[in-house]
Amino acid sequence: MYKIKTYNKISKTGLEVFDEKYTVGDEVENADGAIVRSAALHDTEFPASMKAIARAGAGTNNIPIDRCSEQGIVVFNTPGANANAVKELVIAGLLISSRRVVSGIEWAKTLKGEGDAVEKLVEKGKGAFAGPEIKGKSLGVIGLGAIGVVVANAANHLGMKVYGYDPYLSVKSAWNLNHNAIYINDINEIFAKCDYITIHVPLTEATNKLINTESIAKMKDGVRILNFARGGLVDNSAIKSALESGKVAAYVTDFPTEEVLDVDGVIAIPHLGASTPESEDNCASMAANELIDYIENGNIVNSVNLPEVTMPRSGEHRVCVIHKNIPNMITTITGIIAEDGVNIENMVNKSRGDYAYTMLDIGDSDTDAVAAEIESIEGVIRVRVI
Repeated sequence: MYKIKTYNKISKTGLEVFDEKYTVGDEVENADGAIVRSAALHDTEFPASMKAIARAGAGTNNIPIDRCSEQGIVVFNTPGANANAVKELVIAGLLISSRRVVSGIEWAKTLKGEGDAVEKLVEKGKGAFAGPEIKGKSLGVIGLGAIGVVVANAANHLGMKVYGYDPYLSVKSAWNLNHNAIYINDINEIFAKCDYITIHVPLTEATNKLINTESIAKMKDGVRILNFARGGLVDNSAIKSALESGKVAAYVTDFPTEEVLDVDGVIAIPHLGASTPESEDNCASMAANELIDYIENGNIVNSVNLPEVTMPRSGEHRVCVIHKNIPNMITTITGIIAEDGVNIENMVNKSRGDYAYTMLDIGDSDTDAVAAEIESIEGVIRVRVI
């Protein structure tokens, strides 16, 4: 039996992925894995039994990634599971940033009580809420991951000229990107060319306040900026100044703060990007499958702290080793297995930054002894035998 701890209310559809081998719930102790949505885990002490944490969503800022890596805990996210939900809201953001629909609706409410005069007042006042169509306009997409690509493709189908920027563009994303999109190597070209700019990158030290006074100065006058990724990607003070001067025509954010609420030109949405039942089901199901595949097979897919490693089963036992990415590690591990007279039927090793992961399918052996010897190697963090 395996144990999975839930730190938030997780979609029932996702939890149904776990079969009778699993006990799942928020009261579970000494868990093998965990599923979390938005709960902050930075102050959480994880039991020695914890092997993996799956975030039912894309961002992992609420998880102590470095500490998990040091403890040999694999951290997963679910890229693409909520992509359609976010894409739809971004398209809505493009429209409401242009057509002033939200302001118009709020103004129309003020006409309550005017009786038969309402229709004439509407015709007289509607000009204050006019705005441009998005067809034929240029959209800059910063970040071409799962969400950025589907946003770019949808905007292209709506008749926009799409520019995309991502210095870490994956082969998968490149294949999925509409051929009409124009790939840009310099983010400054996005700033200079685009009528609309939407951001789809993670919040890191490098991307913190990516949209700031300096970058806004490089943009077109009247640019419209959309942020459905992370609040910290945009400098709120810079945005407020740019809105006041008219440099920025509108700022749509899914991350309201005190600083931007009720600011003219800001459309603040209460973090609704992935708030659809379909998205929550998709994220939870993907997270559950990631945990199952790792716990039962040792395979790692969509990890944010360890390399992607998968291998079909071929031996009596599978030895899974999380270790530091240092020289001679593979030679030392395989040497121990060879000394015990055990045949290695298949193996794979990949690294990611300071950490690496090795899986070996071996024949019949005293696996406890093999695991203990490997675990004694300097630089080895965790050994599992499946």
